[in-house]
Amino acid sequence: MKIEHVALWTDDIERLSAFYQAHFGALPGPLYQNPAKGFTSRFLSLPGGGRIELMRREGVQSCPAGEHVGYAHLALSLGSVEAVEQKTAELREKGAAVISGPRWTGDGYFESVVLDPDGNLLELIV
Repeated sequence: MKIEHVALWTDDIERLSAFYQAHFGALPGPLYQNPAKGFTSRFLSLPGGGRIELMRREGVQSCPAGEHVGYAHLALSLGSVEAVEQKTAELREKGAAVISGPRWTGDGYFESVVLDPDGNLLELIV
């Protein structure tokens, strides 16, 4: 068994898609639209497997800021300490908020935590 995809609500599928394409090499699939439900989505395929589904529908509310029950973060394994350091520096330079790291955590991960354009927490790990 494996996790096949993670779905994220967004107000702007194209903006969020461009972020994951530019910084993580995600390949976008076709845009899906269901006018009867006012729903639009796009799957992004990640280079190492797995996908992110970006979804939009009028009336979907943003999650409250800070910690809350439910989705906490998306962890992307970049393969090496150097890759985590490099990607963190790249994202910081492009204006992304770096919340922590890069650093070794108490549970043995080398990680940094950054925000995507919608404020979703991304853990960049080895």
